[in-house]
Amino acid sequence: MCVAVPKLRGRHSVVTASAGSGQAVVGTRLNQLPADQGGGATSPMRPAGGRKDIASSPAEKKAAAKAIEEHIEPDTHKAGRWADDDTADVVKAFGPKDGDGWLTAGALKSAHETWSDQVKNLLDRLGADKSALRSANTVLQNTDLAVGAGVRQASSLDRY
Repeated sequence: MCVAVPKLRGRHSVVTASAGSGQAVVGTRLNQLPADQGGGATSPMRPAGGRKDIASSPAEKKAAAKAIEEHIEPDTHKAGRWADDDTADVVKAFGPKDGDGWLTAGALKSAHETWSDQVKNLLDRLGADKSALRSANTVLQNTDLAVGAGVRQASSLDRY
């Protein structure tokens, strides 16, 4: 028979139980979380982690999208292609000439294809983020306009 008896110690409780073999099982359980974990958001107006520097103004979103377009995407593309020529030369050097060639050639080619796929995925993600930053203001503005259009103007007859 197993019986749990919690013994409270501040925010923790120590749980003891008697196992069928006569041994005591002891464990600690957290009864509550400390006030500020720095994790999740405490309200929609307070960002996760307590950060207060998240860009939320239209100008900051526009600047972030511009930075992605003018700097981050081109630099990522350039960095992703940096090893293309050298890798192709090495694959060719280790490849079959008069015989089978080295296994290294195939492994390098495969690794470089994986690298290229990862660069493409990163560029796709950057493009999606850029698009989301640019469209966020439009979506919010259109929502505000739709709500405003749906609200009926007060009439003088409403007082009767």
